Amino acid sequence: MTKIIPYPAPDFTLTTTDGKTISLKDFSGKWVVLYFYPKDDTPGCTVEACSLRDARDELAVMGAEVVGISKDDPSSHEKFKVKHSLNFTLLSDHDGSVITSYGAWGKKMFGREGILRKTFIIDPSGMVQKVYGRVTPLGHGEQVINELKMLQKHDT
Repeated sequence: MTKIIPYPAPDFTLTTTDGKTISLKDFSGKWVVLYFYPKDDTPGCTVEACSLRDARDELAVMGAEVVGISKDDPSSHEKFKVKHSLNFTLLSDHDGSVITSYGAWGKKMFGREGILRKTFIIDPSGMVQKVYGRVTPLGHGEQVINELKMLQKHDT
């Protein structure tokens, strides 16, 4: 099911690497780059996370927070963050409810189901303004920066 953009981002409350809970509404008034990825410390997920890590400072200057979500538990996320110097929040969606609500669960290669590599740019009012359906990990951070610049230009 494809939604017409913009549409309200589904709210969520999930656990961070340090055991705190974070909700989408905690980011009210900020842009959010919300990305879903299959698994900590796998090749494609590491390339994508490092690309967003490298883009994060510029995204922060633009008023955006980067948040990654997978089914991995908080201790796995913490190891992943430390190993790759990730400078943004990773959240655990152990039951997959948020992943499903964002349409980031579905058929992958060879007919298996799993987490789809998807990114959502959410504006300060909580509306989804851009969806990347099948993310290419390499260069994704730069892609998000360029898209956010265009969205913010139209927003003024």
